[in-house]
Amino acid sequence: MTAVVYTKISETRGRARLWLEGTRLSKQGIQPGAKYQVQYDKDNERVLIHIGEGTRSVAKRKRKDKELPIIDIESHELAELFGGPVDRVRVLIKSNGIVVSLHHHDVAEKERYQRLFEKLAKGEPLNIGSIAHGGGVLDNAIHQGLELAGVKSRLAWAVEIEKKYLDASQENNPIWDDNSIAIEAPMEEVEYHRLPKVDMLVAGIPCTGASLSGRAKNKLKRAEEHETAGPLFVAFLEAIKVLNPAAIVLENVGPYQNTASYTVIQSVLMALGYEVHDKVLENMGSLEERKRLCMVAMTKGIHFDFSNVVPLRQAESSISEILENIPDDSPRWKDFAYLDEKEKRDKKAGKGFRRQILDGSEDRCGCCGAGYAKARSTEPFLKHPTTGKQRLFTPVEHARIKTIPEELIAGVSDTVAHEILGQSVIHTAFVAVGKEVGNRFRETATTQLAANVLAA
Repeated sequence: MTAVVYTKISETRGRARLWLEGTRLSKQGIQPGAKYQVQYDKDNERVLIHIGEGTRSVAKRKRKDKELPIIDIESHELAELFGGPVDRVRVLIKSNGIVVSLHHHDVAEKERYQRLFEKLAKGEPLNIGSIAHGGGVLDNAIHQGLELAGVKSRLAWAVEIEKKYLDASQENNPIWDDNSIAIEAPMEEVEYHRLPKVDMLVAGIPCTGASLSGRAKNKLKRAEEHETAGPLFVAFLEAIKVLNPAAIVLENVGPYQNTASYTVIQSVLMALGYEVHDKVLENMGSLEERKRLCMVAMTKGIHFDFSNVVPLRQAESSISEILENIPDDSPRWKDFAYLDEKEKRDKKAGKGFRRQILDGSEDRCGCCGAGYAKARSTEPFLKHPTTGKQRLFTPVEHARIKTIPEELIAGVSDTVAHEILGQSVIHTAFVAVGKEVGNRFRETATTQLAANVLAA
């Protein structure tokens, strides 16, 4: 018979202490008075307790006419082996011996930290994995931010269900190299154990069920009810357990912060040894009023502070500064009278939907979503200087109001370009996030190198 106990290394009188008692010992035949010997296996970071030999004796405690065995070990060697008090250790108990080792979560935590540190120390590019990649706007921003902080990175692989988005990213996005892996698949069907481990995971879980419009359109009480997007956070967490990244950046719509999914994500990440930080980013040097939730999870030992994430540019003073030269007789100018009529009906019905008709003098505009090419009534339109016609932003203009590099949509149809842009982030905001992540990486590496020198 075998027993496994998950317990902790505590501290007593300045010394590390391991306390084991009760049925788990007695059921393996370990009884009070039995002799045992303690061996500290530093190479494998474990403690071996050999039963039936040595000079130590199993102690006892009486409870209701029963004598329960106790193994109580206090030593400085425990602290040296496990690094002081440890909240989680795994204890394997057999009749002839006991093996005490680090909890598997702590093993994973040490592995990802060491892997990151070694790459930073050698100046090697960090491997980045991307889930729900889209057109790669978020990844491009994080890559640029890391570069500003002096940290090299590369895209190891990217997962995206839509072929057209993945094609556009591979064609236009400089984050890809010859060894990057493109994976066209639903994120929940990917065999993450077959992929290279990554130092950083970047993800934008689809927000269809979390956005206010998505919940209203699909008549959902909660985000998790959405047929396809609702359960995707489970696949996201499973990927993290397998890939063991040192840092995670997740983006979504602001309301995602109040979902059960996000609460579970935070709780699981903290249990896995990450420190979780989040903030809804807005007005970070763009013309579009777009709020986006950003979560940054860092493995313990690497600090992060959103107060250091500051705008890297100043927004243009007016929308007119980013407009292309569209001729007055361009077919882009159209009669959208039917949308004006719809607005009148909405007003009469007491609905709050209103049109955004801009002349270019404005210093802000509302959000352009993934369906912007459909000319939906509540999204921004530009009015013709002399006629009553209107037009949508061109894809280039759409990119500019979000500060997204125009080359990311080069050669892509208007419809697909607007889809890529409409479901993306404010680029400059997440460049700032990437820069702060990079700064903290470098700070940690410098501190660790100094500690290693002192230890030597």
